[in-house]
Amino acid sequence: MRIKFGLGDEAILRELGDRLAAARLARNLTQAALAEEAGVSKRTVERLESGEVASRLSALVRVCRVLGLLGRLDALVPPPALSPVDQLKLAGRRRQRASGSRVPAKRPAKRWTWGDES
Repeated sequence: MRIKFGLGDEAILRELGDRLAAARLARNLTQAALAEEAGVSKRTVERLESGEVASRLSALVRVCRVLGLLGRLDALVPPPALSPVDQLKLAGRRRQRASGSRVPAKRPAKRWTWGDES
């Protein structure tokens, strides 16, 4: 969806939230990991992605509308561009979760033997 002049504040905030969530998932970050990197609370990330009305952000949308700059918000967080391979993997579904980074558990090193010792 393109951000246009005729959309309400809630619709614009929802669209920006969806785009932020898509950008986060493209980087394979959980909401908690993103919050930690950004130095904000996880709840703040949840609010942004859900499009909950935040007074400062909605005020920004209103000011941009009055100044005729609303279309430029579209460039602020562009819609995600999926590669053809990613589109096939998703098979028409929307990605909902990030798996986070997977670090294999370290196993204790076993001492190597020839196998003929008892």
